[in-house]
Amino acid sequence: MSATKIIPFAAAPAFFKTLRERGMRLVQSHGIFDLIHPGHILHLEEARELGDALVVTLTADKFVNKGPGRPYFNEHLRLKSLTALSCVDYIVLVPFTGAVEAIECVRPNIYCRGKEYADPEFDTEGTIPAEIRAVKAVGGQVRFIGSVQYSSTKLLNQYFDHLSQPVKAFCAALAVKFTRKEFFNAVESFADLKVLVVGDTIFDRYSYLKVQGLTSKNKIISGRFLREETQCGGALAVFRHIRQFTNRAKYLSLVGTEAWAQAALRAHVPAAQDLTVREPGFTTVIKQRFVEPLVEGAEMSKLFSVNYLDAAAPSAEVVRRIEKRLRSEIAKADVVVLADFGHGMMQPPLRELVQDRAPVLVLNCQTNSNNHGFNIINRQYQRADAFTLDEQEMMLSAGRRALDFPHELAALKKKFHSRYAWLTRGSVETIGLHDRQPACLCPPLERDVVDTIGAGDAFFSVAALAAARRLPVDLATFLGQLAGAQAVKIVGNAEPISKTTLLKSGMSLLNF
Repeated sequence: MSATKIIPFAAAPAFFKTLRERGMRLVQSHGIFDLIHPGHILHLEEARELGDALVVTLTADKFVNKGPGRPYFNEHLRLKSLTALSCVDYIVLVPFTGAVEAIECVRPNIYCRGKEYADPEFDTEGTIPAEIRAVKAVGGQVRFIGSVQYSSTKLLNQYFDHLSQPVKAFCAALAVKFTRKEFFNAVESFADLKVLVVGDTIFDRYSYLKVQGLTSKNKIISGRFLREETQCGGALAVFRHIRQFTNRAKYLSLVGTEAWAQAALRAHVPAAQDLTVREPGFTTVIKQRFVEPLVEGAEMSKLFSVNYLDAAAPSAEVVRRIEKRLRSEIAKADVVVLADFGHGMMQPPLRELVQDRAPVLVLNCQTNSNNHGFNIINRQYQRADAFTLDEQEMMLSAGRRALDFPHELAALKKKFHSRYAWLTRGSVETIGLHDRQPACLCPPLERDVVDTIGAGDAFFSVAALAAARRLPVDLATFLGQLAGAQAVKIVGNAEPISKTTLLKSGMSLLNF
């Protein structure tokens, strides 16, 4: 690899400033260049003819948002491929997702994009206007060039093995039914939804330990404390996901009056969207997990957990305060997204009210170690326009382990008079049902898992928006799976789902 062609990102602004001061005309092309094909070569050769030096800015591996298995070739190999091209003078590895920072780094005289991007309909990600503004801001101009058009993503999807065969078959079939522009518009349609998120606030505390072994006398795990972080979980995680797609969401929950909880809540819920009841006698729920530090390429190792929560239900007065706010807000919403974790907030009067008044009710009634066998969806609820549950929750609702899952899901859907029903089965598949459409069986989109905690909440959040917009069940299920695929790459709920990442990965997977 030619080291003289590769300019570190931090040093690049000063380096290119020197070239410009010498009177050199800089041309820039930006991309992932995951699979270099004839279209790329012709594009780069044409770009080089427009100036004195061609700078290619390359998105680093960590910032490629093309979905599972991408980039197919790592940044070292992609750099090597570009340095082998005589038309390329300099290459910069860029630690950002988009091109704006790359443009500001190089400050090109001419910024080149493929001819296809001159058509606004082709720019399904909506990135070109921002790039044009950035180029104009640094005094450059944009050129749309190239004579042969190929798609690296399409070639990879059709002929390479970064996708499992079930995923490839599912996405190829979906691509026949929905264009990438239709997919983009479906996600954009969420922006106008008025969403009321209701449910238990949970804070997930991750305590990282270096395991030293077993103590000599009692044979218990001994570990050296490293660090700790607290994340938003439960219904608060759902709210954070939904806020990435619409700013018209509100949050109704119950917390204590601890100072740390108020600060955390305010950091993630704007005051105008916060309907949360603060109660001095209530303990804000914390689920503390003791874990080992993350090892690259491996799922997080969890040692044990400790839960901080009240054994007794909230008082009748607290429930009345929540009910008053719920009555006031429920009629203003297009959809109520209810995340019931069985930690005390959702008492019978609130469950009855939300089922009776919600214009559209999307429900997730979770089983966990604290409520196992008690917070069962078909015992607590009789109505939901859409719902999600996992295998364990399905078995508990059916009252047996050996199940025909599609049949049992259909029976539960019929009981609730639901329009949509989803059963998430982790690494097996997700089953989606709709009252007037064929059943959808969607395989997991991501094989490299960091942490499964939070993946179900991510699926539920995005599927709820799709249900509110009455999207076809296969498209709605795909959207939920895209959210879950993002979530399993994140420790717990450290970050909300990124709308940009979901759009880019979805359109990449539909490129057949």
